[in-house]
Amino acid sequence: MEPVEIVAKLGTNVRGVFHGREQVVDHLLTALLAGGHVLIEDAPGVGKTTLAKALARSISCAFHRIQFTPDLLPSDILGVSIYDQAKQQFVFQPGPVFANVILADEINRTNPRTQSSLLEAMSEASVSVDGVTRDLPDPFLVLATQNPIESEGTYPLPDSQLDRFLIRLSIGYPTAEQEKAVLSAQTRSHPLEALEAVVSREDVLALQEATRVVKVDESIVDYIVSLAQRSRSYEQLAVGISPRGSLSLRRAAQALALVRGREYVVPDDVQELFLPVMSHRVVSSGTFAQGEDALRQLLELEPVPV
Repeated sequence: MEPVEIVAKLGTNVRGVFHGREQVVDHLLTALLAGGHVLIEDAPGVGKTTLAKALARSISCAFHRIQFTPDLLPSDILGVSIYDQAKQQFVFQPGPVFANVILADEINRTNPRTQSSLLEAMSEASVSVDGVTRDLPDPFLVLATQNPIESEGTYPLPDSQLDRFLIRLSIGYPTAEQEKAVLSAQTRSHPLEALEAVVSREDVLALQEATRVVKVDESIVDYIVSLAQRSRSYEQLAVGISPRGSLSLRRAAQALALVRGREYVVPDDVQELFLPVMSHRVVSSGTFAQGEDALRQLLELEPVPV
């Protein structure tokens, strides 16, 4: 099966359960193909968990959900070594992080120490426990959700943690037609209960490999570099785009091109992903919203390659 056909099959399966903006699903698939992680940030009840579960159940691979709470410990995520009397030695018991797809639900409800336990996993696909480094399954994807409105009992994610997410998504409220579809689909049961896997783990790995060879013209690379360079001297931004941000934007653009059925990146791919990939990486001189406004203005100022 061709990569474009696999992506289409996966997208159709997710959209059969999640009734929201098409672009949200496209960007979620973009992160999967690019091998990046996703932060889904929005108000309660708009479908964050449903979207994450729909993607996880569409892939035939290991899935674990971790409900983040104030009393959660790093060992609850990574695992712990327990002494085995029969073997007379310590045996490592893997935690829920040892899966292909992790749903980190309400990630900002746990303390910074527990949040930081995911840093190595998200950046290097491995975890170190008791001085031993263990590789995580491939592919490895973290889908984290958080409510940006409620502040009581939450711990803001540090910049180093935010930088590990490839894309930050906001679902938004559905249209009247979409909300009607949600009500109709959940008359007797939730459609997630009947959702079955349509692609295998090997299919996902093949998609990620195909993403790496999507052509990126030198003019597109220059465009990304110019945007990053301009952001570092832009007066409305206290912290601009890092080289890791530039790499993430290029990789995401390659993935989006494949999602849209192309084997090459166009400037529209970069422009569409600029805010989702960069908004959580920069620090504005004012409020967070002003940071997004600054990125929009910066995007308008930079000449688009022809």
